[in-house]
Amino acid sequence: MQKIKNLYHLFQAILANLWYGFPSRRLKVIGVTGTDGKTTTTHLIAHILKVVGKKVSFVSSVFASIGGKESDIGFHVTTPSSFTLQKLLKRSADNHDGYFILETTSHALDQNRVWGIKYEIGVITNITHEHLDYHGTYEKYVKAKLKLLLNSKVAVINEDDESYKLLSQKLKVKSQKYNSKVKILEELPELTKFNQYNYAAAYTVCKELGLSDEVILQALKTFELPKGRLDLVYDKDFKIIIDFAHTPNALLQLLPSIRKLYLKKGGRLIHVFGSAGLRDFTKRPLMGEASAKYSEIIYITEEDYRTEDPNKICMQIASSMNNANYKIILDRQTAINQAIKIARIDDVVVLTGKAHEKSMCRGQIEYPWDEYKAVEKALKL
Repeated sequence: MQKIKNLYHLFQAILANLWYGFPSRRLKVIGVTGTDGKTTTTHLIAHILKVVGKKVSFVSSVFASIGGKESDIGFHVTTPSSFTLQKLLKRSADNHDGYFILETTSHALDQNRVWGIKYEIGVITNITHEHLDYHGTYEKYVKAKLKLLLNSKVAVINEDDESYKLLSQKLKVKSQKYNSKVKILEELPELTKFNQYNYAAAYTVCKELGLSDEVILQALKTFELPKGRLDLVYDKDFKIIIDFAHTPNALLQLLPSIRKLYLKKGGRLIHVFGSAGLRDFTKRPLMGEASAKYSEIIYITEEDYRTEDPNKICMQIASSMNNANYKIILDRQTAINQAIKIARIDDVVVLTGKAHEKSMCRGQIEYPWDEYKAVEKALKL
């Protein structure tokens, strides 16, 4: 069935390219894929190029910026449909942009939605435990990501990631590797460990494009993280942080970093999170384990449960928590209210999984949702 769907998407992509005249041929397209860090890396590359005076458009999971105009790309969408994508590429080309940075998902690659795009550079941030509900195995997940690199003039890959060995064996194009020891990172000591890799990837891409270390460093120093990425939204007696982390790896990187950066002696990390329905269920206990390792208090709640039983999802998350101090509160607003209500001086409340998203999928209906407004509402109680 999926093969038939992929043929349909391929047909759509061919039609879209023909309709819009293969606009990507008039641009230098840089594709960014990976389990975690895609959005930040996409924004980093775009920011550096803009700072040095290049005309740049980009599409990320937060928004699309085409010719300087920002627009939403839809609910739970990273890589748009073929026709939407080709339309955006044409607008960018007609604007005489030099570069187009495209956050690209494994689904879009597997489904041929990005057919027709020849990438100048393809970047992989990391490939960890995610989307196995769709791909079946880790090897097939890597294979889907590999399609980006094989369709790029230059591949940029993370030497420290578990996918490196598999990817490097399959590559038939020029490749550049990066790791956490990129020298320029020494000039940015305040970076969290997981963002070091995003910065290193962006640096490697821009070096490949011919920019100097000095120019890249100056641009990096003025970069602000995208909405919903380590976003400190409240900083008084206690702190509240919103982040999009929704995989075991992302939580294992985020939570200890928050403890190191923000948690004072005597403070508690209070974590509110869930896991999406009809998605990779095998990651749920791993997420619970990650949260239990770094949190003093945990509220497990809904996160786009779709047609699954939300209580069952929460129980699967909790199955690995052993003696952790957790409570299941299915309604996300109520869970956030409770977490903020019990927060005391020097505590840090961390909300993960929703971040910039504008809806919550319950059953088959998308309900309006705003994590930031949910925090505001809780603070007024």
